Amino acid sequence: MKNTNEHKTPKLYGLVLAGGRSTRMGTDKGLIPYRGIPQQEYLYQLLETICDTVFLSIREEQEASLTNSFNTIVDKNEYRGPFNGILSAHSNYSEVAWLVLACDLPMIDKEALQLLSNSRNTNRLATSFATKETGLPEPLITIWEPAGLQKSISFLKTAKSSCPRKFLINSDIQLVHPEQDELLYNANSIEDYEFIKSKIALTDGG
Repeated sequence: MKNTNEHKTPKLYGLVLAGGRSTRMGTDKGLIPYRGIPQQEYLYQLLETICDTVFLSIREEQEASLTNSFNTIVDKNEYRGPFNGILSAHSNYSEVAWLVLACDLPMIDKEALQLLSNSRNTNRLATSFATKETGLPEPLITIWEPAGLQKSISFLKTAKSSCPRKFLINSDIQLVHPEQDELLYNANSIEDYEFIKSKIALTDGG
C-alpha cells in the first residue's frame, strides 16, 4: 500500500528566538517596545498570521516573567549559539518546519514574512532570506524544514563551527530576497536602536 503521507507538506510552526543574553544592547532585545509593545510580542503576533502555531524560545530563567499568552519552548542547552533554541524546538516537534525569527529584526513586517512563506521550497532543506547586497542566507529569518534540522544535528557533531549560516551556505537551500535589504537589519546596540526607532517613525508616519 502506498504511504499517503509520503509527500505531505510539513506544517509550519513559528519560533521567536528570545533567549539571547542581549549583551551588546545592554537590555533584553525581546522586550524593547519599537511599536508600543515588546518586540517579542510583536513578532509573535506577526507569525500567528502566517504559521499554524507559534512559540517563544526562551531560557529557563525567563519563564517565570512571562504571561500565559505565549506558547514557550525552553532551551535544552544541548547546542551552542542560535542552534540551541532552534534545535530545542525541533526536539519537541520534529515533524514540522520552523519559521525562525530572531527578536533583533525590528524592521521585518507581515508582507516580508508572507513572501518568505509563499516562496517556501519543501524539497530543499531550508528557505532563507538573503540581502541583495551579500547574497548570504540569514539563518535567523529562515524556514527550516524537518530534514534540514535533522541534517544540522549531524553537521554539529563534526563541525568546528556552530554557526547556522555556515551550515546553510553548504546546504541545498532556497534563497529569497526581500523587496528592501533594510527589512533584515539587525539591532544589536543602542546606536542601532536609535537608528531603527527613527526609521520606524518615518515608515509608520509617526
